[in-house]
Amino acid sequence: MSAARPHAPLALVEDVAARIREQIVGGHLRPGAHLSEQALSKALQVSRNSLREVFRQLAAEGLVRHELNRGVFVATPDLSAIIDIYKIRRLIEIPAVSRAYPNHPAIERMEAALALAQSCREKGDWIGVGSADIAFHAAIVALADSSRLSAFFAKIAFELRLVFGIVQTPEHFHAPFIEQNGRIAALLRGGDMPAAAKALEEYLDQAERMVRGAYDRLHPADQAKTVP
Repeated sequence: MSAARPHAPLALVEDVAARIREQIVGGHLRPGAHLSEQALSKALQVSRNSLREVFRQLAAEGLVRHELNRGVFVATPDLSAIIDIYKIRRLIEIPAVSRAYPNHPAIERMEAALALAQSCREKGDWIGVGSADIAFHAAIVALADSSRLSAFFAKIAFELRLVFGIVQTPEHFHAPFIEQNGRIAALLRGGDMPAAAKALEEYLDQAERMVRGAYDRLHPADQAKTVP
């Protein structure tokens, strides 16, 4: 009987998984990108067995997929996932804004993320703008003062970056939302929570339409299956 294959130390698996997640969330690994086991093993200085455990963990999180005889790829969200992500965002973010109180510390985080987005826009760094947008909306969730909600949104943020990766023209997608985020932050700073919630609802509706449009262009055969 052959000896059981030893498992990689949990700390090592978590560290490598975190590094790959960071590449995905940072937009450097786009949906559909092939994750070469040989290249990553060398770049990350880990054994291929350890890397396979990392891939299993990331697959369980929905960030990568394994294709038989082809390898491992960054996951590409399907239409149902896109719809579900925006449904979840509405359920979490809009109540967080509508029930927030003026001068909540998270508003400063929103303003800092907005300033970062504006700086990235000036440099033409649209991947950076996308990351700043995710940070802005993570700060919105923080208005709810719930560590569990914030932790849950952090997981959604990984999938959200995959959603952003569907869009082939990131400048066209992200540019309008910088100003909309600015309006939401200004309304919150001014204490007009109902107007801020309404502006956020319009933001999410527009963003979902744009992402679904991008998905339809990549998958025209699925247009007939679009859920209203």
